[in-house]
Amino acid sequence: MKHLTPKDIVTELDKYIVGQKNAKRAVAIALRNRWRRKLVSEDLKDEIYPKNIIMMGPTGVGKTEIARRLAKLADAPFLKIEASKFTEVGYVGKDVESMIRDLTELSVRMTKAVEKEKNLEKARERAEEVILDYLLPPIERKFPKNLDPRESTINLNQLPEEDSKTREKLRSLLREGKLDDRIIEIKPEAKRAGFPMMVEVFAQTNSPDEMNKNLQDMFSNMMPRRQKKRKFKVPEALEYLTQEEAQRMVDMDNVIEIALRKVQESGIIFLDEIDKIARREGYHGADVSREGVQRDLLPIVEGSNVFTKYGMVKTDHILFIAAGAFHTSKPSDLIPELQGRFPIRVKLDSLTRDDFIRILQEPKNALTKQYIALLKTEGIDLQFTEDAVVEISEMSTLVNERQENIGARRLHTILERLLDEISFDAPDLKGKSIVITKAYIQEKLHDIVEDQNLSRYIL
Repeated sequence: MKHLTPKDIVTELDKYIVGQKNAKRAVAIALRNRWRRKLVSEDLKDEIYPKNIIMMGPTGVGKTEIARRLAKLADAPFLKIEASKFTEVGYVGKDVESMIRDLTELSVRMTKAVEKEKNLEKARERAEEVILDYLLPPIERKFPKNLDPRESTINLNQLPEEDSKTREKLRSLLREGKLDDRIIEIKPEAKRAGFPMMVEVFAQTNSPDEMNKNLQDMFSNMMPRRQKKRKFKVPEALEYLTQEEAQRMVDMDNVIEIALRKVQESGIIFLDEIDKIARREGYHGADVSREGVQRDLLPIVEGSNVFTKYGMVKTDHILFIAAGAFHTSKPSDLIPELQGRFPIRVKLDSLTRDDFIRILQEPKNALTKQYIALLKTEGIDLQFTEDAVVEISEMSTLVNERQENIGARRLHTILERLLDEISFDAPDLKGKSIVITKAYIQEKLHDIVEDQNLSRYIL
């Protein structure tokens, strides 16, 4: 991360997102400031808080994608959640602290996966020894027949020379793939029964739904689990045991320590639909907990301590990126205290026909590239001509103008409808080359696009 300058970050974002330079600059500076903060003296470091961002713009212009790609660049725990899901404390629904618990859970999973990956090579060696223990004839085993081989794999130094030679021959056959058709029966490793404290379950949640879930998890962990033997071919058994051994080797105390640090120092929360909890000017009605949710959000965004099942999480240095269309409200409709915690505001532009043309061709994950790759798996050579790309873009722009403007998501609906027959008949078209032209698009979609009533339901 320290090698990524703001320009580098924008360049990386440009590979996947068309336009929106102001938003890219804002998040690039925010990400770089995190690295800068790490180099600041300890007495000042805790005083430097992230500059949270509000993105304003219609749906489908790239708000979520910018935040998601930023998190990938930073290798940071990232959570996207709709602000409209939250309710004020005392009402039924998600409480705001749940997003910190969810982010922490994600961080633990991420960290655990990384630690598990580090152990794979050593785990595979152990798994190989276990496979050999299973494959050796029972008469040659140096432990009771009813003992699971994983409980005590054979030590080669303690084997007679003849047994050791047999084991090495089996190892050679195993690595050469000559035992791949052999079937072995493995008893899955028994899970340790966990007994979380009741006080912890109640301390970490305000939501009845979450409390029920935690109680279910607790009781399911307490109940003994029946272990049924499973049959595997040798390669499958090797993979299964490798994953199981890698899991066993993970130090969960270390994982939790790293995960909590990641959440607190580099976590990113994307608060979508924040405009839905803003007060609309001149609106009077039974808006249950709109302002209450904002007041509940305030301490989390400002910085507070949240109980999770992995320990206390400080939210002071989590980066919050809020987003909304703000059609019927504006950022100034948020309560002043919350506005102050989102000092950076950027407006994202609506997408034009030219933007759609670029979106279909330039990004690494461009839609045309995705469909070409998907149909290539069926042996079909799919191609789009230049005039076809322009026609798709013009149709998307036209439908967005006539109906609800859903931005680049309109490209998905147009392309899915356009390639519907080809996708369905693909298994029977193996080896064929199909070129999508302007004429083909007009033949398939012209009537639907022109008929506004029909396009409202289909596109």
